[in-house]
Amino acid sequence: MFVDIAKISVKAGKGGNGSVAFRREKYEPMGGPAGGDGGDGGSIILEADEGLRTLMDFRYKRHYVAENGEDGRGKKQFGSDGKDMLLKVPIGTLVKDAETGIVLADLKDHGQKFVCAKGGRGGRGNVHFKNSIRRTPRFAEPGTRGNDRELILELKLIADVGLIGFPNVGKSTILASITSAKPKIANYHFTTLKPNLGVVKIGEGHSYVLADIPGLIEGASEGTGLGHEFLRHVERTKLLLHVIDASGQEHRDPVDDFYKINEELKKYSDKLSNKKQIIVLNKIDLPESLENVERVKAEFGEDYQILEVSAATAQGLDELKKIAYEKLLKVEEEIEFVDEVLVENFFERKERDTIVVTKENGYYLGEGEFLERLVISTNFDDFESFSNFQKVLIDKGVIVKLRELGAKEGDLISICGVEFDFVD
Repeated sequence: MFVDIAKISVKAGKGGNGSVAFRREKYEPMGGPAGGDGGDGGSIILEADEGLRTLMDFRYKRHYVAENGEDGRGKKQFGSDGKDMLLKVPIGTLVKDAETGIVLADLKDHGQKFVCAKGGRGGRGNVHFKNSIRRTPRFAEPGTRGNDRELILELKLIADVGLIGFPNVGKSTILASITSAKPKIANYHFTTLKPNLGVVKIGEGHSYVLADIPGLIEGASEGTGLGHEFLRHVERTKLLLHVIDASGQEHRDPVDDFYKINEELKKYSDKLSNKKQIIVLNKIDLPESLENVERVKAEFGEDYQILEVSAATAQGLDELKKIAYEKLLKVEEEIEFVDEVLVENFFERKERDTIVVTKENGYYLGEGEFLERLVISTNFDDFESFSNFQKVLIDKGVIVKLRELGAKEGDLISICGVEFDFVD
């Protein structure tokens, strides 16, 4: 089975907690804090591998969790970092955020890597919180959570030139004739159930990759048949060879077929409809083709280059190879799928420390990931730890925001479930 799209969930490892510990050696009565830092959580990394052809592995395993970092220990011992998890995907894989649809990465080169879920940061041990006033801090930082998100992996074949057209117009035969590819060929619809690739050689050091895109049908842009799966692979190509059966053997109108295929491309994506095309009239060795060849030339001759070939007899195929190569050299580089500004904003929104202060029915609430970590790291039974908690609320503007919302002396405040009276 050919699998070219998969939905997976990835969860990076949590950072280890910092340690609260003190030196207890003999003759060291004032040994001070000695809690080590927690290790960083493991990240999940995607890597493009030229040895893979499908996303089949992700069909059977959809959930991936990286290793957590170890907690810090006494005697200033740091916890070890969690191991990163490396997932290999085929070249040409797009990585999308499942929630927003934003393309996060385009893995189109062998060995290219993308950190799709970053591990949490290890918390600092209490040794970091010692100062001239606070000599024995009895608190430490917890590790932060690793990224947790759902991703869509979408494989788009990387080919320079794509063969498109209705089923059974001869695309597979053309591919087999001008490359070393050996696609399955027979005289019935949808012989090609997955795209086939072949390399067209034009002399020493000159070649390009040709893809046989399975036959399209009306309604493909709405997903009819295997429409979406097929159209997805057309997006990567720089040039399209639009193959038409000039003989009309299938009781089809060649002119009408051209319009219908292009309508499907346009409905699916404006980028597809704007791609350069060469019309390839196939099966011209058959007597029935003469009239249709003239009709196609009359209809499209001013706007498109038209080539006449016979895949069965190899007539015109050498010319097709060369003309496609020459046209390819004049086409701009393939489209970029990643909007770097959009991705940067996405990660800033996801990764930044959030603090939300609200008032509901006279009740004041402080919430957010940053405040959650602060609460977890605070020992409310320890005066120094609680004083640090208050200082952070002031430094982060939480107290100012509470005042702006109308908080007064004695009002009840809840910070991530921890309640206390407001003191101004």
